[in-house]
Amino acid sequence: MAPRVQLEKAAWRWVETVKPEEIRQEHIELAYRINLPACKRGACRRNCKGNPNCLVGIGEQAWLGEIDESAFHSIDDPNSERREKNTFVGLTNLGATCYVNTFLQVWFHNLELRRSLYQCQNSRAEEHDTESDYEPQSICEHLQYLFALLQNSNRKYIDPSGLVKALGLDTGQQQDAQEFSKLFLSLLEDTLSKQKNPNLRNVIQQQFCGQFSYVTVCNQCGRSSALPSRFYELELNIQGHKSLTECVTEFLKEEKLDGENRYFCETCQSKQNATRRIKLHSLPPTLNLQLMRFVFDRQTGHKKKLNSFISFPEQLDMGPFLEEKQDEKCVYELSAVLIHRGISAYSGHYIAHVKDARTGDWYKFNDEEIEKMEGKKLQLGIEEDIAETVKSQTKKPKCSKGYHCSRNAYMLVYKVQQEESSGPIRTNVEVPAFLQRLVDQDNHKFEEWCSEMTDMRKQSVDKGKAKHEEVKELYKLLPTRDGEPYEFIPLDWLKKWLDDSTATKEIDSSRFLCSHDKLHPDKVGDSRKVSMQAAQLLYERYGGGPRLNESSLCRECVSQRCRVLRLKNQLSEDYKEISNLVKRTFSGAGFWVGKASLRSWRQLALEQLEEDEHETAHNNSQTNGQGPHTNNKFSSELSECTEDEMKTFNEDIACSHGGLSILETERKLVSPEVWTKFREYFPKAPEFTQDQEACQQCLTMEQEEKDNEAVSKMMALDQKNQLLNLFHEKNRPALTKWPQGTDVLYVVPLFFVDEWRKFIRRPTKSSPVSNVSNTLLLCPHGGFMFTYDSLINGEAQHVALLWPSEWDVISRLFIVDQPISIHCLKRTTPSGSTTQYTTQPDLCWECRESFLFQQQRDLREYTQATIYIRKVIEDKRMIKEAAPELSVSSSEAEEEKEEHPKLDGEKDPDFSQSQDGAKRLKLSDSSVSTAAAGVVTNVAKPGGIRRSTRHRKLRGEKALIVSANQTLKELKIQIMHAFSVAPFDQNLFIDGKSLTDDSATLGSLGIIPESIICLKADEPIADYAAMDDVYQVRMPEEGFKGTGLLGH
Repeated sequence: MAPRVQLEKAAWRWVETVKPEEIRQEHIELAYRINLPACKRGACRRNCKGNPNCLVGIGEQAWLGEIDESAFHSIDDPNSERREKNTFVGLTNLGATCYVNTFLQVWFHNLELRRSLYQCQNSRAEEHDTESDYEPQSICEHLQYLFALLQNSNRKYIDPSGLVKALGLDTGQQQDAQEFSKLFLSLLEDTLSKQKNPNLRNVIQQQFCGQFSYVTVCNQCGRSSALPSRFYELELNIQGHKSLTECVTEFLKEEKLDGENRYFCETCQSKQNATRRIKLHSLPPTLNLQLMRFVFDRQTGHKKKLNSFISFPEQLDMGPFLEEKQDEKCVYELSAVLIHRGISAYSGHYIAHVKDARTGDWYKFNDEEIEKMEGKKLQLGIEEDIAETVKSQTKKPKCSKGYHCSRNAYMLVYKVQQEESSGPIRTNVEVPAFLQRLVDQDNHKFEEWCSEMTDMRKQSVDKGKAKHEEVKELYKLLPTRDGEPYEFIPLDWLKKWLDDSTATKEIDSSRFLCSHDKLHPDKVGDSRKVSMQAAQLLYERYGGGPRLNESSLCRECVSQRCRVLRLKNQLSEDYKEISNLVKRTFSGAGFWVGKASLRSWRQLALEQLEEDEHETAHNNSQTNGQGPHTNNKFSSELSECTEDEMKTFNEDIACSHGGLSILETERKLVSPEVWTKFREYFPKAPEFTQDQEACQQCLTMEQEEKDNEAVSKMMALDQKNQLLNLFHEKNRPALTKWPQGTDVLYVVPLFFVDEWRKFIRRPTKSSPVSNVSNTLLLCPHGGFMFTYDSLINGEAQHVALLWPSEWDVISRLFIVDQPISIHCLKRTTPSGSTTQYTTQPDLCWECRESFLFQQQRDLREYTQATIYIRKVIEDKRMIKEAAPELSVSSSEAEEEKEEHPKLDGEKDPDFSQSQDGAKRLKLSDSSVSTAAAGVVTNVAKPGGIRRSTRHRKLRGEKALIVSANQTLKELKIQIMHAFSVAPFDQNLFIDGKSLTDDSATLGSLGIIPESIICLKADEPIADYAAMDDVYQVRMPEEGFKGTGLLGH
């Protein structure tokens, strides 16, 4: 089928030969495309938008033919949530709780710990009514219930949110896994110690606690002192080591105490050189070895991860490391490996590899997913490929049989080797009856959920099958046959009817109506012609309306469109004819036409015709809920017209009073023949005959304007002659050197002088100045806001100084609300002459101090202000090339284009001073009110030097957007992005003062807007992972502060 535009053209091609009054039924049917051939399935790839008879590609292909039942529902098989036989249960990750899940799985597989927990008294669980949900309270109760579910639940994974909530953990923040392990076991030990059963009070100690002592030997007298201690895990340093044996050896290595670290010997009664070492005395059944991968970096002030390989054996003999072996079992077997994926200490993912104590099989626990390893062997697999992005890449070493290598293992769990005779006696742990009853309750809820989901799937399938039969039945009835009655159904409704994902609503055809309550010709392409039989069935089942049939074809709309299209076709010929007629001379009376209208009449005519063509499309907008021109394809062009653009032909020579414009150069005289042509297209255009006079009101106003301009010129010339020096800024008085011959100078706002000069320069374009508003320089109490010293030191930018003679002229020419003067009083005393300066009115000290206080506070409480970072090298010269910009402030695009010359003797290019000690700042209209309140935009500096309002940026310097309340540490992170210099390599200075307190705010450090901070960079480090850690840590690390692990 032809494209939509071609179909529209073909539908109206007959208008070239048919006048509106000659329209017959066949022309109406052509306009509504009633007899276009229907498309056949397979012939069209998609639905033909302009053909009302095309019923292909509207969604029917999904229903015709056989359909699989799975297409009728979006509900997953509930059995996919069911635990498979001979597998373990996973734990849901609540956001960032993977570190909790790994330890829970490891502790669950510690059979002695699980057995002991099951024996803990729990009266709440024993007395619980299974009609309601069980809610554990204590940590012990939560762990009991969780372990029972992990053992006998029918679910594939369970939700640990109860325990996590009881501990008060933030589910969105990843914490230190090793710290969590220590704190949780400590909390569990404290909880179990309160049990009535004495066999349970020391379970944690019996399982995880060993003993060692710190032994110190004096080199002088040989005295040995031992400090016994208990441990629950051995924290092994891995830096510089390749194997677990090396780590344990270093842990027990002898340490020398000398120099400032000497030992105070009780025998010698003085500090002596000594040696200290750790001696292992006993080991627990479960030996936890913490590999210290996450270490504190003194340079960055944050943790970083060590991604070095460490090899460890499946069987570990701790005999060589024990001091007194006795009969203690020293051979351990690997039972769990805890893995951290990722190169940074502040991001990544935790998983656990755990050995099943009953079968010897290895499993990988990754939150909800559990994978059994093949061949009863530990397979770390891809866990060792995650860190390939580390810059300092080291090749994975080869491991001998019985050993494993890992760069991500952070904890190893070893269990003492059991004798083979122990058998299954100690490997079977039964869930107590009171806990099994709660597990059965949860399993019952799960089975009910599975049954409910199964029923929902069945209902969806039954509903889909019924819809399938309905579509197959009705779709065959949709096409119309020649001569049979038909109706129009909205195309979008048919598509939604065939889209099973949306509920089918009633049929709404109201938005397709024209102003005559019939089907609009433009809407026929968005509807489909169907048989009356099919339409009757659809309306019976779904309702709606109004129903549109063959009697709904609108003759009035077709006639109007015919008239407009004929005029549009005639427009090109009329344009050529009018262009020729305008060039010819004619005799007799004519008509005035605006030259702008003459230039654009063709476009105006086209827009007028388009408006006429679519004016009936939405005249019933109140009924249909749509505004005018919604579907006009030219509406976007019309909407772009502004208020100032011409909307009506010939309105450019109509004045505001409705008469003929007085601007004769803007209009042209045309013949009656031309005007008649224009009237065909613009029947409502304003008409002006050749004899019509111009608007008298406009002529009067023009004369008044000329008279006013003459008066303004005379006034400006008179004022300029009387204040010639003030206009040219010649012979101006200055406070830095009081002029001789006068003891008084007068003050006016600089804003007044600027506005007055504008008027003098362009008296016909600017309004004359009538008054001097000196109250802008006064406080609410009527006191002057500036001192003599402050005016010298930078605040004179708001005022202009006048000679007494000039003041006399200004007082005579303008209305002055309050005279302001500065007086110089010279007195001669025996000790010499003194000079005193006073102001009239006097200074208001109260408001002055308040103003200064507010000024200083504003400098300490700014937000989104610009400062400049200037990178220097050793000899303090600017570097020539800056680092590539990673995240530079957008304020660099706003840097000033004007630069001021540097004065001799000036050290800092950021400061400048004008000739009289202060550069004047023009006050805008909006700043007048702020000046009255005493707000000054520039800060005065000691010695008469003030900060320039324009900063001259040098090469190698970058602008940053900062706020007063952000810390120096946060600023260093911004600098790191701008200059690629890590925070610990940054040395920052302002005015020669070093900035070192990372926790201090910029406001407290004296960093104000427009400040220049010098950056001296140390040699960059090669540890990119450390930079990654610094980048990610923005807030101080609080660990488990405020959680249940610390007793809160």
